[in-house]
Amino acid sequence: MSGFLSSSIARKFAMALSALFLIIFLIIHLTVNLTSVFSEDVFNQLSHFMGTNPLIQFGLQPVLIIGVIFHFVMGFVLEIRNKGARDVKYVNFKGAANSTWMSRNMVYSGLAILAFLVIHFIDFWLPEMNYKYIEGLPADSTRYYEELQHKFVPLWRAAAYSVAFVFLALHLLHGFQSAFQSMGFNNKYSSFVKALGKWYSIIIPAGFIFVTLYHHFNH
Repeated sequence: MSGFLSSSIARKFAMALSALFLIIFLIIHLTVNLTSVFSEDVFNQLSHFMGTNPLIQFGLQPVLIIGVIFHFVMGFVLEIRNKGARDVKYVNFKGAANSTWMSRNMVYSGLAILAFLVIHFIDFWLPEMNYKYIEGLPADSTRYYEELQHKFVPLWRAAAYSVAFVFLALHLLHGFQSAFQSMGFNNKYSSFVKALGKWYSIIIPAGFIFVTLYHHFNH
């Protein structure tokens, strides 16, 4: 594996694979969260299923965590190597003329998202682990909606989540198209991928912001 990732092309391909995996996950995650706006019962049922299904808990969840860690680590590795290459080979490199603001600041939007994920884990994942495996409380399929709504009562948390989703949108505006390019999609599909990426980068973060603000103002 280390030999495979020693190649610049291989690193970008692996980065793209992890990005596509997370892109699909965001669609699923938003879909589940949106049900909380329309049906408390449906949201509770879906959350209970995901929180108690062994395949999801002990199969897919570890894969997701590994995928997130890999994506961030590989992103920082690529940023460091790319910066070094620009410093050595392109002394007169003009970032503003050759790239977009989003592409030049992927590492910073990534850091903002990473900080958000830490807060998100503290808010939801750690309490869930404590509930099930430390305190060993009995399964309650009706608790999830109330827990979600309670989290977004404080204004600072609703604001922090909303700002984080704006950074997610900025990250996706470059990352979505870049992932498909690294996967080998040629110019024949570039206009479609670019348009799809823009819509995805707006709709998905906006959906999360909507859910956040809905529960803040309707608790």
